[in-house]
Amino acid sequence: MSAASCLLSKDQFLCCICLDVFTDPVSTPCGHNFCKNCITEHWNSNVQYLCPICKEVFYTRPKLKVNTFISEMVSQFRQEAQQKASSSSSEQQAAKPEVLCDVCTGTKLKALKSCLVCLTSYCEIHLEPHLTTSRLKRHQLMDPVENLEDRMCMKHDKPLELFCKTDQTCVCMLCSVLDHKTHEFVPLEEEYEGKKAELGKTEAEIQQMIQKRRLKIQEIKHSVDLSKEDANREIAEGVQVFTALMESVQRSLNELIETTEEKQRTTEKQAEDLIKELEQEMSELKKRSSEVKQLSRSEDHLHLLQNFPSLKAAPPTKDWTEVSVHPPSYEGTVVRAVTQLEKTLSKEMKKLLAEVELKRVQQYAVDVTLDPDTASMYLILSDDGKQVNYGDVKKNLPDNPERFSDCCCVLGKQSFSSGRFYFEVQVKRKTEWDLGVARESINRKGKITLRPQDGYWTIWLRNGNEYSACNNPPVRLSLQSQLQKVGVFVDYEEGLVSFYDVDAAALIYSFTGCSFTEKLYPYFSPGPNDGGKNSAPLIICPVNQTE
Repeated sequence: MSAASCLLSKDQFLCCICLDVFTDPVSTPCGHNFCKNCITEHWNSNVQYLCPICKEVFYTRPKLKVNTFISEMVSQFRQEAQQKASSSSSEQQAAKPEVLCDVCTGTKLKALKSCLVCLTSYCEIHLEPHLTTSRLKRHQLMDPVENLEDRMCMKHDKPLELFCKTDQTCVCMLCSVLDHKTHEFVPLEEEYEGKKAELGKTEAEIQQMIQKRRLKIQEIKHSVDLSKEDANREIAEGVQVFTALMESVQRSLNELIETTEEKQRTTEKQAEDLIKELEQEMSELKKRSSEVKQLSRSEDHLHLLQNFPSLKAAPPTKDWTEVSVHPPSYEGTVVRAVTQLEKTLSKEMKKLLAEVELKRVQQYAVDVTLDPDTASMYLILSDDGKQVNYGDVKKNLPDNPERFSDCCCVLGKQSFSSGRFYFEVQVKRKTEWDLGVARESINRKGKITLRPQDGYWTIWLRNGNEYSACNNPPVRLSLQSQLQKVGVFVDYEEGLVSFYDVDAAALIYSFTGCSFTEKLYPYFSPGPNDGGKNSAPLIICPVNQTE
């Protein structure tokens, strides 16, 4: 610690809110440090809980934890600063030039006071007359200084005791009644205090400007760090997508090569079989040719005539006139392979991009719980505020303005008026449900209409397999399979509400070009029981980001 302590500076321990060294330093979830009292008062006076440095928004008030490491470092810094200040003061005292008595002869003693009237510095012994003689008592004494002549008016040879505010210069008493008689004067001490206060204010403003720039540097560095994280994530996702696509291309190439080689092997096998058969017939024919030649050379009339009938009947042979090997056509093989590859890549690319997109929006996952004050009197909420289902019995609850009176709906406790947020809901084993977000000013009494112009951005399930986006008009959704878990993503500034099939990592539907001007709340409706067929609850699930 001692080796590193020499590197400590005040800048490292300044709270960006009070611009002073930390007192009871605490850390926020984003990793930045503040005085406990400063960040508490900052959040008490603001609607949103956000970090003053990186601007990260916390949708629930974070629990502040004492940063023991920073506390110890600040304590050590204060001790070293005090020691340094004490040492510096001593050094300044030692470095301050010593003023000697002007009256002493021989060995001069240290001056105790300087007289602005006599323009002389006196040691304790020679100062005695100025303390005892009535005439000298009226002289103006001050702590010993050198160059007393500089403190005298060059024109009137009198002490500079006044400050001319008109000419902004130091003057003597005679100047005030002669050369500056119509001007405004104040004692030097008064002007000194004013200027000192002005310098203090200027110093504070400079320090504030320095601190603003320090914060701006931190903000820029934080932006660079975020950019680096985004870049690394983008590269990783790109590598994943392109690797999968390249593997698909390689598979298609291998299939093309294998198919072509298989055709060639089939052709070669056919040719080999034909050649083998032809060679067999040739062998038989050569044997017969040898026998014919041998018999034709015979000069024995009887022998030739007796064996001729057996040679006349030729062995059975194939008519090879129409037999040939037709090489397979490779025409269009590459084109067909590329066309099929294009279809495969398109399908795979959509799947990969959907997975990447889902993983990206899952980074904005928030903790959502159900608000019992908004729940219809027919709804049953779990104790942890994560599940809701329909109850057949109407509960006796106060009909407060926030509560839905007729429709079996409930809102989330958490509201969002900026940034992006995402949550997931399990919808399996249900035949009917509504899900999405709603603005704060929606009508909660009587019948409601789920559409954007009425403040609802939702999708629903009806009759067990009919999915629709509640737009104007409604949009029928064609899905590959029954939804088990739905992800809801909102980009407030972009005006976007998107729904995802979490298990299939597929985008279901997006409301785009929305104009949000007030708080948004997660919206849920489990639908009626439908004779027990729809009794399963809607469950808000923790978000498990896909690897």
